[in-house]
Amino acid sequence: MVRVSNNLVGILNLITLLLSIPIIGGGIWLSKQANTECERFLDKPVIALGVFILLVSIAGLVGSCCRVSCLLWVYLVVMFLLILLLFCFTIFAFVVTNKGAGEALSDRGYKEYRLGDYSDWLQKRVNNDNNWNKIRSCLQDSKICQRLLDDGSSAKVEDFNRQHLSSLQSGCCKPSND
Repeated sequence: MVRVSNNLVGILNLITLLLSIPIIGGGIWLSKQANTECERFLDKPVIALGVFILLVSIAGLVGSCCRVSCLLWVYLVVMFLLILLLFCFTIFAFVVTNKGAGEALSDRGYKEYRLGDYSDWLQKRVNNDNNWNKIRSCLQDSKICQRLLDDGSSAKVEDFNRQHLSSLQSGCCKPSND
């Protein structure tokens, strides 16, 4: 049973090791080819994530295949901390964004989103001029509002109101319903 368990851990870590290589390559590609603020924002975290996955995979692979128990313990502790961190991040994301579910409007195909509906932490981050300039730049680069204009350039107001808009389009690309 120990041999099967070690082989399974080794195979899984070999797969994650192989998957970490394109992640690192994608981060390096982003750092060289980034044209927008949003892309430049992601290059270092993607490279760090790829290197982290690579190192954890190597520790698990060597620990399971060469039966080095101290590396397996390091691997297990790191994986436990990673799962705990992911759990905490998920709870944080729900706490920060949960109140801002959007207000359903009776004669509209979309919901109305307001910054005041979100947590104080998120409001402060968005209201900060430096952060807002980056957010605005990302929205402009993604052309999310331009696509909305292109799709409905000849549409009537009634047709526009029946459209199903994403939360970004509803909150950032159209005037308030008030």
